[in-house]
Amino acid sequence: MLKKSKVAAFTLLECLLALLVISGGLLVFDGLAKLVHHEITYQDTSLEKKWLVFADQLRYELADVRLVKVENDHLYVDKSGQQLSFGKSKADDFRKTSDKGQGYQPMLYQVASAKIHQEQTVVQIDITFENGWERSFVYRFEEKV
Repeated sequence: MLKKSKVAAFTLLECLLALLVISGGLLVFDGLAKLVHHEITYQDTSLEKKWLVFADQLRYELADVRLVKVENDHLYVDKSGQQLSFGKSKADDFRKTSDKGQGYQPMLYQVASAKIHQEQTVVQIDITFENGWERSFVYRFEEKV
């Protein structure tokens, strides 16, 4: 005679339910991965737009000013008797201040470093962003006669 024993078994219904939970989890994970990818793409595009706005704004700020000097990675200019300074602050931004560092007008955020070089009337600003992105801004000052 065969002895009947009760063994815990995995029924077809339990198997289907487990497959449903696993596939739902994978769909959620896939959706989150796509969302993260979209956010990273947006951040890169957003930083590029911010750079373009910064370049236009800096070009406007440097129009009709006199170059005073470049020192300690800061650009010093004279705008109608007012001394201005442009450079990276101790925080994560590139800002415009008075020549004494007073005032607070950030122009660009997420800046890791900013190096400013001068060759005669040409000034080059090399900016490295926190995400490793690098950009250069070159401006030629007109000689005032």
